Amino acid sequence: MTTGVLRNPDFLRFLSSHAANELGANISRVALPLVAVMTLHAGPAQVGLLSSLQTVAFLLLGLPAGVWVDRLRKRRVMMASDLARFVLLGSIPVAAGLDLLSIELLFVVALLAGVSQVFNDVADSTYLPNLVSTTQLSDGNAKLETVRASAFLAGPGVGGALVQLLGAPRTVLTTALGALASVFFLSTVKVPDKPPADTERGPMLRGIKEGLAYVWQDRLMRAFGASSALGNLCVSGVLGLSVLFLAETVKLAPGAVGALLMSGGIGGVLGGLTGGWLSRRFGSARTTLVATAVGAPFGLLLPLTEPDWRVVCFALASMGISWAAAMSNVGQSTYRQTVTPDHLLGRVNASVRFVTWGVMPLGALLGGIVAQQIGVRQALWLLMVGRAVAFVPLLFSPLPRMRDFADARPHQ
Repeated sequence: MTTGVLRNPDFLRFLSSHAANELGANISRVALPLVAVMTLHAGPAQVGLLSSLQTVAFLLLGLPAGVWVDRLRKRRVMMASDLARFVLLGSIPVAAGLDLLSIELLFVVALLAGVSQVFNDVADSTYLPNLVSTTQLSDGNAKLETVRASAFLAGPGVGGALVQLLGAPRTVLTTALGALASVFFLSTVKVPDKPPADTERGPMLRGIKEGLAYVWQDRLMRAFGASSALGNLCVSGVLGLSVLFLAETVKLAPGAVGALLMSGGIGGVLGGLTGGWLSRRFGSARTTLVATAVGAPFGLLLPLTEPDWRVVCFALASMGISWAAAMSNVGQSTYRQTVTPDHLLGRVNASVRFVTWGVMPLGALLGGIVAQQIGVRQALWLLMVGRAVAFVPLLFSPLPRMRDFADARPHQ
C-alpha cells in the first residue's frame, strides 16, 4: 500500500509553488494584452506580437534549456526563474506609476519572462523524482496536472476581475507576487537540492543531440511524441478558430462563448483528479492508452454545434479532449521520469516539449488557412478527424502490452 503524495510535506510545498506559478502565468495571459490595449492603446498587430513573444522563447531556447537544466540544481533553477519573472513583471506597474510605460517595454518583458518560464517548466517537470518514489510518480503528476488545469480554467476569469478592480498594470503586479510566492514555497522544501547528475560540460550541440537521440531510440517515447504532435497540431488549429466559430458561424452571445471556452478547463481538472486513482486501480500505462482512445471520438461532436440544444456538443467535445489530454500528460510524464537517467531527464523533457509544443503555432496558422479555403465548420471537421486518429501511433508501440509505467524499462 503506497502512501499518498499529499502526505509528503515537501511535495505539498512543491505543489503550492506550482499553484502560485501557474495561476500567475494564466492571469498574465489576460493582464499583459490588456495593459497593451487599455493603457497603451495598442493595435491588433502589436497585441499579436506581444502574445507571440510570450511563447516564442520555447521554440528558440527549449532545447538548450534542457542541457542547462541537466547541469544545474533543479530547485535553484526554478527559484532563479521565479525571481527573474518577479522583477520583470514588477517593472510594469512601476513604469506605469512613473509614466515610463511603453509598448517596447512590454515586448521586452514578455520575451524575457517567456525565457524564464521555459527554464522553470523544464526544471519543474524534472524535479518531481527528487521528492517522491517511483510508485508515486503517477499520483504526483496527476496532482500537478490538476493544479495546471485549474489555473488554466480560473486564471483568465480572475485576471479579468482583477483588471476591473485594480486596473491592468496593478494586475500584472499580482502575477509578479505569485512568482515571489513560488520562490517562498520552494525555499521551504526540506529535501536537499540534488547536485546535477550531468557534471560533464561538453559542447551544447552534443548535449542537445543526446536528448533528442534518447527520445528517438525509445519506441514508446517516440510514439507518444508522434501522437501528441499530431493531436496538438489539430487542437491548436481548433483553438484558433473557436471564437470565430462560436461568434460568427453559430452566432452565440459573448457570454455563451466565454462559458463554452471555459469547458475545456473543466475536463482538464477532471483528468487531473481522476488520473491518480485510475492509474492505481487499472495501471498507469493501461489507463493512459484507454483514456487516449476513449477521448479521441469526442472531438467529432464539436463541428455539430448549433445555437440550440446542440450547443452542448461544444462543451462535451472540449471536456472530453481536455480530460484525455490531462490523462495523457500524466502518463507521459510518469513514463519519462521512470525510464530516463537523471543526467538526461532535463534534455529529454525539453526535447519532447520542443517537438509536441513546437507544432502549435503551425496548427493555428494551418487552421486559419484551411478555414479561409473551405469554411470554418468544414475546417473543424478536418481538424477533429485528425485529432481523432492521433492515438493510432500508440497502438503500434509497446503501450498496449504494458500495465504500469513503474515496471517499464528504457528502449523496450
